[in-house]
Amino acid sequence: MLDALFAAASDDADIRSKTISRDKLEAEVAAMEPCVSALDALSASHQIKVIAEIKRASPSMGDLSEIPDAADLAAVYQQSGAHAISVLTERTGFKGSLRDLETVSAKVRIPTLRKDFISSEYQILEARVAGASFVLLILSWLREPDFIRLYRFANEIGLSVLVETHTEDEIRIATASGSQMVGINTRDLDTFKTDLSLFEKMSHLLPETTIRVAESSVKKASDVARYWNAGATAVLIGQALVTGDPAKLIPEFISAT
Repeated sequence: MLDALFAAASDDADIRSKTISRDKLEAEVAAMEPCVSALDALSASHQIKVIAEIKRASPSMGDLSEIPDAADLAAVYQQSGAHAISVLTERTGFKGSLRDLETVSAKVRIPTLRKDFISSEYQILEARVAGASFVLLILSWLREPDFIRLYRFANEIGLSVLVETHTEDEIRIATASGSQMVGINTRDLDTFKTDLSLFEKMSHLLPETTIRVAESSVKKASDVARYWNAGATAVLIGQALVTGDPAKLIPEFISAT
């Protein structure tokens, strides 16, 4: 499944590059103001930070929410206390788009994340032009040299990086690269099964100065509290918010810590 998602995302980017060249994107990036700092927004505090996700569908669950206007939902997230917003831009499995990222980034003041299956500098440039403050790089698929190249490129154009890990070896790679923000995804992207205890088993491997992001498996406030007690700085929540009432849930999730 992961191979198919990366292939589809890469193919879509190749198609877009026929219309908008890399040179054009680089010129636009050079003229842009610095973006909002995701590292500052998600740094450790007395309560957990929430990355609220715009998520219409997933390959494992199918359709989750129609979300006619991603920007309107993002505004609700921001008003409800979210510290950053994740926007799924992958089309085939998640029904997202770069347009969602553009409209959300223009609507809110908090950082936005391009969550996609990124394997090229072109996709990172697209994220910056669309208004993102940080991008997701998934170590379970990227080879270490490719990850390091993409990580450095993102930093060079002013983007922070959320490095997604799932194993101890991936945490080693992320730490060795100097990554300041590392996610532990408790959903296996091959089987899509979740195991919240994975964060508890692995978070201690990250330096205390690292922004530790717990990804997936949140259904209720006690799940957030469990992540917090295991050392999470932030938690990324999608399905629970798009299928529930974010104006009620986000404050509940934060206050649980």
